[in-house]
Amino acid sequence: MKLTETLTDLANPTRFLALTARILPWLAGVTAILLAIGLYQSAMAPDDYQQGATVKIMFIHVPNAWLSMFVWSVMSVAALGTLVWRHPLADVAAKAAAPIGAAFTFLALVTGSLWGRPMWGTYWEWDARLTSVLILFLMYLGLIALWRAVEDPSRAARAAAVLTLVGAINIPIIKFSVDWWNTLHQPASVMRMGGSTLDKAFLWPLLVMAIAFSLLFVTLHLAAMRNEILRRRVRSLQMMQASRVTFASEAGAGSRDGSAPKGAA
Repeated sequence: MKLTETLTDLANPTRFLALTARILPWLAGVTAILLAIGLYQSAMAPDDYQQGATVKIMFIHVPNAWLSMFVWSVMSVAALGTLVWRHPLADVAAKAAAPIGAAFTFLALVTGSLWGRPMWGTYWEWDARLTSVLILFLMYLGLIALWRAVEDPSRAARAAAVLTLVGAINIPIIKFSVDWWNTLHQPASVMRMGGSTLDKAFLWPLLVMAIAFSLLFVTLHLAAMRNEILRRRVRSLQMMQASRVTFASEAGAGSRDGSAPKGAA
């Protein structure tokens, strides 16, 4: 019951803004501390006996790859909130998350290419994992373009929600592509049945970086949602002001020619 009441309270943009104002400084501080610890542990991690120092790209690449899929999953839940539950902040959450998810996906592609060059002998190969992540990046860009192209916010929200749910089909394809097809990527080594196959010297820095990047997403997402709410409020005020100016000009024109303005009794 309390959880339902809390979610109902957060549906109010004013209360949401008040909450983010209180927690964002703390989130930013914890994120910065964890990133500093994770980067230090990553730098101090030993070289791999096969990959050498290039294995340390993993500490940046893997969290970004995880978050590229996680952010789209968050947007899919928000899309359901838009289409099914009509939550007033659902479209705000999805729209604010899209550029962040695109950035994480781009970093995953870039760091993956840099890691792949010394390991595979090429920056790019059209295998299932790489291609499906590239498609995910293009879908992020398509969503961002859709929100910008459609002027009516409600129409843009519904169209983006439908596209998000359709694009969610790609998430399990990315996740299980290494199991379904023969790809250059190795199978899951961290989250797998029987425990992780990574040595603790690599596992702990990776987990710290994953938590740090996850908190970075939460921080950026809340800040972006706050900015989007304020942007929409400014837009509403501008439209109200424009309507008043139009009505006043019509009233002035009507008084000069002796006719009543449109909509006047």
